[in-house]
Amino acid sequence: MYPLVSPASNQYDIVVWGATGFVGQLVAEHLVTQYSAEELSVALGGRNQSKLETLATDLTRETDNRDEIPTVIGDATEPDTLREIASQTAVVCTTVGPYTEYGTPLVEACIETGTDYCDLTGEVNWVREMIDRYHEEAVAAETKIVHGCGFDSIPADLGTKLLQSYAQEEYGEPCEYVRIYLDEGKGGVSGGTLASFIKLFEAVENDPIAREAISNPYSLAPPGERQGVDSGEQQRPTRDAFRSIWTAPSPMAVVNERVIRRSNALLEYPWGREFRCTEVIPTGPGIGGAAAAGGITVGLGVGRAAMSSGLLRRGLQRFVFPESGTGPSESEMEAGRFLITIIGRGTATDGPFTVMSKIGASRDPGYGATSQMLGEAAMCLLRGTTESPLDGGVLTPASGIGDPLADRLRDVGFTVAVGEWEEG
Repeated sequence: MYPLVSPASNQYDIVVWGATGFVGQLVAEHLVTQYSAEELSVALGGRNQSKLETLATDLTRETDNRDEIPTVIGDATEPDTLREIASQTAVVCTTVGPYTEYGTPLVEACIETGTDYCDLTGEVNWVREMIDRYHEEAVAAETKIVHGCGFDSIPADLGTKLLQSYAQEEYGEPCEYVRIYLDEGKGGVSGGTLASFIKLFEAVENDPIAREAISNPYSLAPPGERQGVDSGEQQRPTRDAFRSIWTAPSPMAVVNERVIRRSNALLEYPWGREFRCTEVIPTGPGIGGAAAAGGITVGLGVGRAAMSSGLLRRGLQRFVFPESGTGPSESEMEAGRFLITIIGRGTATDGPFTVMSKIGASRDPGYGATSQMLGEAAMCLLRGTTESPLDGGVLTPASGIGDPLADRLRDVGFTVAVGEWEEG
């Protein structure tokens, strides 16, 4: 399929789809406060007219750079309404999950109308489905479908791209092995995120392709290239390969590692086919570090076992998890923070080298910071400020946008750094 609508007909620059949801409100707030009406035309999208109008009124009062904020009405279960919305905008920025349940018709609508798209999904099974079903159509339509534009997976994916660019500029070679560390992390969890988590485990239980997406480290690579040297996520407490500390498995590794490997493949393997990456949680040195790593490993195992049981999933969703549309308070988000450190090792003519990159923010990673990451990813797509050689496809942040996103994140207060690694 090819675009049905000329970009000149766009009424809006960006539609925030799911604007009345918890993260959607944060994305909308970021965009309308960061950019004036002259700089950016934003519309709020959703299915409830009353809630959208209330949000538009509230946001207009909070900023002095807009007289009004338009709204567009649609339904994730009615594809015609999504096509109508996509035809009116240059970029759709969506927070409506679980994407496994609600995301596919919007991806189809964006490809049909030639509208660039970004989301914050971490649902590996659904991303795999979008790759297999729509990548070639998106390439033909020259439309960018960029998944994972939140805490999953911008820090890990973009951070690896920055590190590898630095290594190649300074040493003429990429890093052969990269480790991603969650050095700092404090934040809350929303009901929508947990609902997506439940959908992922339901899919794994019932769908063999979803199980393969979780079990194969290369499941997001292009068809025919879903194998390689990397053995996948760390499974147990381990003494670190680069730092004198212990590390535990990371619950985000199943998403971020696969996204990074897809970036390498889509960019035609600038980091080599022998490239390996691992994401971990550092727990410190000595006996204390080992004990903490063991505790995290056991906790993750118990959590996976609970979520693998349909009965326990239903019980957790009904009696424990918060409802969709809810999340941490403003004070909790302001008190949050994160710092991702990425260390890579390679071999140049003069011998081995070690480099690093860091991405962090002084806001809750999953919500306050994620809303800024998603909003700035949409701005890169809108302005064409990408370093990507790819005109379209089902892409990753590193392959679909690249280094210019780092500049935008710096501009809104993120720490983004790259350079030589010195332990200490």
